[in-house]
Formats: sequence, structure tokens, C-alpha cells
Amino acid sequence: MFELIATATFGLEAVVRREIENLGYEIIKTEDGKVTFAGDERALVRSNLWLRCADRVLLKACEFKALEFEDLFQGIKSYPWESLIPEDGKFIVTCSTVKSRLHNPPAIQSVSKKAVVERMRSAYGIERFAETGAEYTIKVTMLKDRATVTVDSSGTGLHKRGYRVANVDAPMKETLAAALVKLSFFRPGRLLVDPCCGSGTIPIEAAMIAMNIAPGLNRTFACEDWDIIPREVWKEERKAAFEAISQPGNAPRIFGGDIDPKAVAAAKENAAEAGVDEYIDFRRADVKELDTPGNRGIIVTNPPYGERIGINDEIDRIFKSLGKFCKKHPDWSLFIITPDKDAEKKIMGRRADRRRKLYNGNIETTYYQFHGAK
Repeated sequence: MFELIATATFGLEAVVRREIENLGYEIIKTEDGKVTFAGDERALVRSNLWLRCADRVLLKACEFKALEFEDLFQGIKSYPWESLIPEDGKFIVTCSTVKSRLHNPPAIQSVSKKAVVERMRSAYGIERFAETGAEYTIKVTMLKDRATVTVDSSGTGLHKRGYRVANVDAPMKETLAAALVKLSFFRPGRLLVDPCCGSGTIPIEAAMIAMNIAPGLNRTFACEDWDIIPREVWKEERKAAFEAISQPGNAPRIFGGDIDPKAVAAAKENAAEAGVDEYIDFRRADVKELDTPGNRGIIVTNPPYGERIGINDEIDRIFKSLGKFCKKHPDWSLFIITPDKDAEKKIMGRRADRRRKLYNGNIETTYYQFHGAK
């Protein structure tokens, strides 16, 4: 049994925690930007395949106090690296340090790498390692004189689903888009509209949730080549994920619109790559033309940011159109992410029912939730 860490965008820890619990794993603790849980080799596979909102899945090797470089060296050397990394394993060491006596990253990295090498030399009885096998990225995180040593099982970040073949400026990460959909109380069959869809990430993630498509089904992970996970486990879990896909009704209940025809074309291409194009209706449309395709729907959207395009009048026009729509259709709910601190006043003229501070890349935003009439 391992301690595993699912890293998350600040503000999404509770969402990731629920995902892990739904997979059936025990939560050890939840901290800023990460959720630690217990799991075996199969948990590494399942969490990488199924977590929609986490950034990465890390295997926690060890944790200890390190006031001196000797403490760091001995702490890392004491871990049985030979139980994880084979003789031909390729391993690199990265690090970060915050509020710690050991504050020199190159020195931390050098000492940590030496400790792993010394341990493996002793275990394997060799001086040089070919490093031609599977990759193991070891990260040493120093926080307030405490070292946490992890190994990245994901490789490329989990937001890289593999379906984004066409792009637009400033696309939203798939993991954040999935979290916005989950926080909107979306469920299969319910109407969802994104009137500022860009390259289609929010509607695509909603469709994948509706169809129960594992987000990591069509990509590879660093730990696929690790000796500790039998190949058969990957085959079994991928087969189970394929069999878990459900087919909602043919009538699309998810709609995406954008004023830019290039964005709409990109969204359609990405949806096709994700295998959900027949369940999303994308079209070129201005937000002011937004009309309801039915009752009791939800709007989940990420409108343009002034920091990115510098056209604040256009953003205010979008806010006004969304507010006008919601007042005309009070049974609809609006979920909007924006860095604009005055968005509540501009959109609805009142405080949102709920708010959540989130980071979209390096931009601090708020996810405003205006609930429709029950």
C-alpha cells in the first residue's frame, strides 16, 4: 500500500477529494493544492485514468525534517529506491523550497540525486546506471524545513486528455473546465449551455462526464512502464473504462456558441477527437442572441478576460446579455468564472448565491454561482 498525492489547482481540493472518494480510496489528509490518499498499484492506474480535476498523481516516497544537507542525504538514502526503480531506470530529480533553511535549489537537487544513486549502487552492486528504461521523476519539496519526496506517476499533466487538436488563444485547462461543470450540479440529460465556448473545452468535458468517459482513456502515463504495475492491470482497467462508457440519447443537451467562427470550427474538431461531437451542438452566435433551447438549464461559461484582450466594453456587454437572459428565464442557473470583481453587480445586480476563488493559470478569478428558481 502506498501514500498517493493528487495535486490540484488551489480552490479545487474538495472537488478532487470527492473524486478520490468516489473511486473508493481512503483520504489521509487534504491540504492546500493536494489530497493525500491510500492506494495500491491498481489505485495508481485508476486515479490516473479517472481523475478529471486533479493535475497529477504522485507516489509519496518519504517525508522527514531536514535542517542540514546531511539530514536530506540520509533521509532520501534511507528509502528503498531499488523497490521502485529498476537497474536500468532513468531518473531525474527536481526540487522546490519555501521557508526552509535549505534554500539553494541546485544544491538540494545535487544532494538528493547523490542520495538516490548511493542507495541504488549499494542495492544493485554497480557503479554506473544505463538509464535506458522507464522514467522516474523524483521531486523534493522543502517546506518549512520539512522534506517531502515524491515520484510523478502521471508524466504529462492530467489536463492533457489528448483531444485538443485545434486551439484558440488562452484556452482553459481541461481539469479546470471539468471542475466548473461538476460544481454546476450538471447531470446527464440536463441542459448545459456555454455561450463563450472558445475551443469547446467546457461542453466537451460536460459531454465526457455525461457519457462517463474516463478522461485519461486515450493517453499514456509515466507509470505505465513501471515494473511495480503489471501490464495486465493496465489492460484490465482500460477494458473496464471502455465498458463503463454510456450512450446518452441522440438529442444533444449540450450547446456551445462563440462569436468567432474559427473558435467554433476548433470546438467541433476537438469534440470529434474526443468522440462526443454528436452530443454537442456547436454554432456561431453572439451572446446577446442567446435563447433557451428548453427549461431549467444551466449556463457554464468562461468569457474573455480584460487582462487577455483589453476590450472591457465587450466584456461588460457579455455580462449584460447574460444577466438579461437569466432575468427573462428565472429557472436557469448561471455559473461564470471571471477575474472581474464587479461581475455580480454588472450581471445580476446582486450578490451571487455562492462564490469560489480559483486560479485560471496565473490569473486569480472567482467562480460566481447564480442559482435559478427551484
